[in-house]
Amino acid sequence: QVQLVESGGQLVQAGDSLRLSCSASGLTFSRYPMGWFRQAPGKEREKVAYINTDYSTDYQDSVKGRFTISRDNAKNMAYLQMDSLNPEDTAVYYCAAALRAWNLWNHGQADYWGQGTQVTVSS
Repeated sequence: QVQLVESGGQLVQAGDSLRLSCSASGLTFSRYPMGWFRQAPGKEREKVAYINTDYSTDYQDSVKGRFTISRDNAKNMAYLQMDSLNPEDTAVYYCAAALRAWNLWNHGQADYWGQGTQVTVSS
């Protein structure tokens, strides 16, 4: 059974940093492109960051230069380092895995989703 479990979300102040973790099990992690998505109250889910199996990355424009996605295949972990957080970053953050990288990043179509972790940034 495949599981993606996010952790690290919490209440922080504007300007703070936070690192989210995604622990994967039940799949050959190194074969999967991984993504982070978020959904704020009353808004649609949006992509945040993406890392392919070759470690290439892409980011939503609003987080470029502030967020860094990484992966550790030996530990079956994906991470999202978030710096210079602002209240607009408040959302539930989800990690996702998909064999088809194009569908994951361009259409938000994942084979597996985590349950989400809440990030709240106060002003």
